[in-house]
Amino acid sequence: AGGTGDVAFRVLRAIRQAEAEALSTAGRPGTRTSASSPSPSAASAPGAGQPRPQGATPISPGTVVVCDINPHMLEEGRKKAAAAPDLAADTGLSFVEGNAESLPQFANSSFDSYTIVFGIRNVTDRQAALREAYRVLKPGGRFMCMEFSAVQQAGLRELYDLYSFNVIPLLGGLIANDRESYQYLVESIRKFPDQETFAGMIEDAGFKGVSFINLTGGIVAIHSGFKL
Repeated sequence: AGGTGDVAFRVLRAIRQAEAEALSTAGRPGTRTSASSPSPSAASAPGAGQPRPQGATPISPGTVVVCDINPHMLEEGRKKAAAAPDLAADTGLSFVEGNAESLPQFANSSFDSYTIVFGIRNVTDRQAALREAYRVLKPGGRFMCMEFSAVQQAGLRELYDLYSFNVIPLLGGLIANDRESYQYLVESIRKFPDQETFAGMIEDAGFKGVSFINLTGGIVAIHSGFKL
């Protein structure tokens, strides 16, 4: 999930910044850089085409793949990337249509990290999606998921339920003329496993070192796990 690329763009920008810093460090006396994972092209790396400092190990630029089951979301992501000066010509960014439950287009141990934000809640077979995430990650790779979760703080839980079931669908009907979609949003959040249950599902998929942190009292949680 994440076809519009909001998270992916931030990740790619962070990668490019790290590469630029590594290239800069390589130019200092007595320093060397280490090669990263291979990439289809070095043209998108900061400093590509510029003289490499003597003795520096080449840095292969990182890549980011945006995968979503919805082609319309992917098209919106492509438009946003094309409109961003720092992303439009970056060959390290790609968009792939795919179902999180089955990703045959990606080989085993393909990625260093796998992120999914506000998406796994809408996956029918979540356990299958978690197994696929494990499969496509390299050993040592990290799975990270941000999703709505179970509010832990007493008082806030009751206020959140009141707001969710009464205000959100109403606003959806008034502003977007689509009360049903916003009603589904609220109901899907309530049906999603709580933090501990979802952590157990991640472990069942094979991940180690599984943990989570709550945001805003548990309205949202970020889960993490490693393929070891």
